[in-house]
Amino acid sequence: MTVVVSPASAAPDPQQVLEGASAVVRPALHQAAGRLPREIRHLVGVHFGWWDQTGVRLDGHVGKAIRPALALAACEAVGGERAAGIPAAVAVELVHNASLLHDDIIDGDRLRHGRPALWALLGVPAGILTGDALFFLSVQVLSEAPPPLGTLGVGRLTLAVQELVHGEYVDTLLESRPTASVSECAAMAGGKTGALIAASCALGALAGEAGPEREEHLREFGAHVGAAFQLIDDVMGIWGDPKQTGKPAGADLAARKKTLPVAAALAADHPAGRALTERYAHHGPLSPAEIRQTAQWVEEAGGRAWAARQAARHREQALSHLTAARPAPTAAAELAALADFVTHRDY
Repeated sequence: MTVVVSPASAAPDPQQVLEGASAVVRPALHQAAGRLPREIRHLVGVHFGWWDQTGVRLDGHVGKAIRPALALAACEAVGGERAAGIPAAVAVELVHNASLLHDDIIDGDRLRHGRPALWALLGVPAGILTGDALFFLSVQVLSEAPPPLGTLGVGRLTLAVQELVHGEYVDTLLESRPTASVSECAAMAGGKTGALIAASCALGALAGEAGPEREEHLREFGAHVGAAFQLIDDVMGIWGDPKQTGKPAGADLAARKKTLPVAAALAADHPAGRALTERYAHHGPLSPAEIRQTAQWVEEAGGRAWAARQAARHREQALSHLTAARPAPTAAAELAALADFVTHRDY
């Protein structure tokens, strides 16, 4: 029987879905990190906000938990028990945080979740090696899960990590170019963000013992959710409130990053797009006033509105694949709520 996911159906609060996933995954993350050597475990805890650099315990904030929430809901969507999806949820959260640790170093970002980034606090080697440890810990967690997740999941995850790494590297290459096409930037975003979100859904489906067709539809659902996520993330990187995002506004513009709204604005036949092209051709530092002006050019050239339209389009495509996966109703509503949250979030 096909379950039609409709915006008119009673939708759960996405914040409650995310908090529920965090409550399930947080103890499992602690348990997984407990297997690491003491010094590395300390660094992991500092990154997650479990304690400060002196070991004083904190009320850790580990991010939005979108990927674990998707993995758990995808598992339940195909008839699996939530507990069966926990290894997948933990693995994707470990990979995500590993990528953040490395990404902060690459971008020179000194803040993460409103706290000093690990590399800024304890040095670049600490950031690199902690990220490495989390990557390999994710493989260990998956490999010890019952089949089929334990037998097939590692291959799915490592392929997603390869796509993530490729997307991150292309992102750095595009920074050195004055322009980049929208299709190039979309492909880059699909790797650095979409691949892991797609894998979160696919691994959850695998944990729930879905057949290949349902797993593929849920993977495609995740890929489109990931595309919408990156579009909105790029919008917030330019216009977001630092109190909500935990990162300084305009940092991507200062670094001349070819985010998706910027790529759309650069391609526009508009005076603001041409002014933006001229600014991106030069690599000197930008003052706060120049960053604000650059953001205004992106908006005037249509980059912000284009990104919102594209995010809505990806949401619709995601829901189409979700319906095709024939999900259980409660989990379907959670997945749809997460797709809506990603498209309309402000943090």
